[in-house]
Amino acid sequence: MDVEDRVDRSDASKERAVYVISVAAELAGVHPQTIRIYERKGLVRPERTSGNTRRYSQRDIDLLRQIQEMTQEFGINLAGVKRIIEMQAELAALRARMQELEEQLRGADGTERREGQIMPLRSVFLPPWVGGARP
Repeated sequence: MDVEDRVDRSDASKERAVYVISVAAELAGVHPQTIRIYERKGLVRPERTSGNTRRYSQRDIDLLRQIQEMTQEFGINLAGVKRIIEMQAELAALRARMQELEEQLRGADGTERREGQIMPLRSVFLPPWVGGARP
């Protein structure tokens, strides 16, 4: 098993929603009613069972702790916290896209000509005396 497999499994286990609201509240150090407020504000979205019971993942609990830190230690209101979380998600998506593009760029063959490829001007517009073509 290589490192990537362990990281993937670790990420998958963080996504599994297993905690009920009382346990999630205890683990995150908040009151269950506070979690309900965060949910109404759109800060956290727990999974729901077929009986409509909330289930929280480790990632949700980490997010609850982050929200608490921003509100309690930094004095950021919930609207600001929501915007920060949205920006963090956007940044993560942009980083992933940048990594994809870098991998594509590394894998691209520099000698291959493609439709719409930008060519250096000096190779397109050579003066008539260059290349043996003299007037």
